[in-house]
Amino acid sequence: MSPVFFTDRDLGKKFPQILRDAGLTVERHADHFAPDTPDEQWLETIGRRNWIAITHDGRIRSPNNWEQIKRQGDASVKRWIDDNMKYKRCVIVLVGNETANRPWVRYEIEKAYNSGKGLFGIYIHNLNCPRTGRCIRGVNPFDSFTINDGQQPLSAVIPCHDPGYNAYAGISNNLAIWVAGAIGAAKYR
Repeated sequence: MSPVFFTDRDLGKKFPQILRDAGLTVERHADHFAPDTPDEQWLETIGRRNWIAITHDGRIRSPNNWEQIKRQGDASVKRWIDDNMKYKRCVIVLVGNETANRPWVRYEIEKAYNSGKGLFGIYIHNLNCPRTGRCIRGVNPFDSFTINDGQQPLSAVIPCHDPGYNAYAGISNNLAIWVAGAIGAAKYR
C-alpha cells in the first residue's frame, strides 16, 4: 500500500496538486476538516488513518504555544514531543545549518529511533531562505549518535537525503520513496 500524504491548510491548493502530479496519493485538509479545526484533532485523526502530514508549520504549533511549553520546563517539552509523536509512523528531520546542535531535535531523533519509527533527514540548504537566499548546508545530525554499543554511527543506517539544487522538485519527486523506505527499514531495527 502506498503512503497517503495529508497536506495542512497552510499549503493551499497548488502544492497538493504538485504532489498528485508526481503520482502521490494526497488528501487535503480542506476536504476533511473545517478551517478552524485544532491541529491536535486533525493530527490524531490522520494518525489513526496512517496518513503522513505535510505542513509549512515547522512543528505544527504556534510560536506562542512553543514558548509557553518551553517555559514550563524540560519535562513539559518532552511530554509535548512524545504526545505529538504518538500517532506518527515516520519522523522527518529537516536539516539546516543549526539542526544538529538543537537539543530538542536530538531528543526527537533518539525518541523516533528507539520507538521503532521510520526516520530520515532531508537537507534543506537549497530551499529558498527569505533572509539570505539559499541556506548553508548543515551537519548530518545522525553522525553524533551511535548504535551497536557505540560501534557504528546512526548515520550508517539512517539516511539524510540531499534533494539537489532544485530542492522543491527533489523533495516532491522522492518524498514518497523516502518515507516508504524509512518505514520499511524501521521494521528491521
